[in-house]
Amino acid sequence: MNDIRPFTIAIPDEVLSDLSDRLERTRWPEAELVDDWSQGIPLAYVRDVCTYWANDYDWRSREAALNRFDHFLTEIDGLDIHFIHQRSSKPDATPLILTHGWPGSIVEFHKVIEPLTEAGFHVVAPSLPGFGFSGKPTATGWGVEKIAEVWGELMARLGYDRYLAQGGDWGSAVTANIGRSQVEHCDGVHMTLNMGGRPREHDGELGPDELFALERAKYYSEWDSGYSTQQATRPQTVGYGLADSPSGQAAWILEKFWAWTDCDSHPENVLTRDELLDNIMLYWATSSATSSARIYWESFGRSKSGGAIAIPSGFTVYPKEIVPPVRRWCEGTFTNIVSWNERVKGGHFAAFEQPESFVDDVVQFAQAVKSATLQ
Repeated sequence: MNDIRPFTIAIPDEVLSDLSDRLERTRWPEAELVDDWSQGIPLAYVRDVCTYWANDYDWRSREAALNRFDHFLTEIDGLDIHFIHQRSSKPDATPLILTHGWPGSIVEFHKVIEPLTEAGFHVVAPSLPGFGFSGKPTATGWGVEKIAEVWGELMARLGYDRYLAQGGDWGSAVTANIGRSQVEHCDGVHMTLNMGGRPREHDGELGPDELFALERAKYYSEWDSGYSTQQATRPQTVGYGLADSPSGQAAWILEKFWAWTDCDSHPENVLTRDELLDNIMLYWATSSATSSARIYWESFGRSKSGGAIAIPSGFTVYPKEIVPPVRRWCEGTFTNIVSWNERVKGGHFAAFEQPESFVDDVVQFAQAVKSATLQ
């Protein structure tokens, strides 16, 4: 089937009523034994957010705001893929596919889609398989390489023979694989993360950017990667609690927005509570805690991707990224870097946190790709 069907976000009333009931009946744990986040997200904050979620958060208005975009579904390889397809009015607009990661969603892009279309891009923003309104795979094999192939089919189905790709988090891995597998159609790839980058033995003395990245990588490995190990090894097990408890789902996601945003110790310093809950709702309302976690199981240790990416590439470095990209580490894989920007503010969720700089850097990257192609 090649049909592309219009889609409207419309969460059933019974899902919202069930959510309210579950929030009211939450069985809370005792409080943490420290006065910071070092044992995990504090009880008082989770209770406060969940009280707001149950009593003051207006999903219907948030749903309507997301529905201002043009949403669609199409079946590829037996799975429904949900995506936003927002076309630019510019006659020479460039197709651009944006890919989110975990624990993100298409909500991350709600502040950049319109500016990007105004800047001359036809924006395609799919929900990863098992995330949000996309279908949930019923068989294994949906790792980052497979998703890159499906994204290529999606762009072809939309009539785009040439396009650019951008991604963060798992979206960076998918985008890198697009850069390997879709070279006849993808003109360039832009990313904000390169988790596999590390110094090589012959790199010599390390620079300040490398030392900082290694420090961030060490912290992540020792204090911040437990969720990843769990989801990469036993996603089904963690899914039972997350699918059953909205407070548990909220805490699981909110902690990462505290850890990975440039938020000066509190996620609501950079994102509104409603924005944070919008993203959580796309996991809760679709019961996708388990299916979304499986991307770790599918991709870690099972990915066969590798090798150089020769098409034009670009990076934006944000200081509070999990591990900020280092140019020297990237150049071994990305052999044609045409755009490199380093920002003084921002973290892991670039489009969500710093929409203006994100749009500026994507525009600059597209211009650099065009210049490189004309040479």
